[in-house]
Amino acid sequence: MAVTLEKGQGVSLKKEAPNLKRVLIGLGWDPVKRFLDIGSDIDIDASIICIDDGGRHKSVVYYGTLEYHSGAIRHYGDNLTGEGEGGEDDEQIEIALDELPANIKRLAVIINIYQAYSRRQDFSKVRNCFVHASDIDTGKELVRYDIDGNFNGKTGIFVADIYHENGEWKFQAIGEGVKVKDIAEMVSIKCKG
Repeated sequence: MAVTLEKGQGVSLKKEAPNLKRVLIGLGWDPVKRFLDIGSDIDIDASIICIDDGGRHKSVVYYGTLEYHSGAIRHYGDNLTGEGEGGEDDEQIEIALDELPANIKRLAVIINIYQAYSRRQDFSKVRNCFVHASDIDTGKELVRYDIDGNFNGKTGIFVADIYHENGEWKFQAIGEGVKVKDIAEMVSIKCKG
């Protein structure tokens, strides 16, 4: 059974899966359907910011760059509407932890609304947001975080961090909403230089 986290809590992935090599990050959400929202889908994008041991951004894996240059991270594609059954992943990202370059110490899992400003959308129009991490090799769900809070006016969410500390990978639930135009602004907030 997966460990369920609340905002700010963390867990050692090694403790949950001692032989973990490949992890699948699944993110899901449901658009709130209101009468006036007919025809205006919400395009939420999931991304991973790769951060080195100095806190500097090295790369971003997202809908525009679906794979980290070494192949250690692979995005399975962009869901443009959030449509689907509640509780199912809308976007998935595979991470081969043992293939990441040694200088990558933190992976920031983020979501943002594509063209949020021009579409006048924010996360108040989204419900049932969640992230979970599973061991790809065993299929076991390791950790789950149901993202809750008041995200009215927020167009991006720092969902979670997967970070390397004391020889092991850990997962921490963040759940911090921000008002940003795009992924680049989220990178600027999260990283140095």
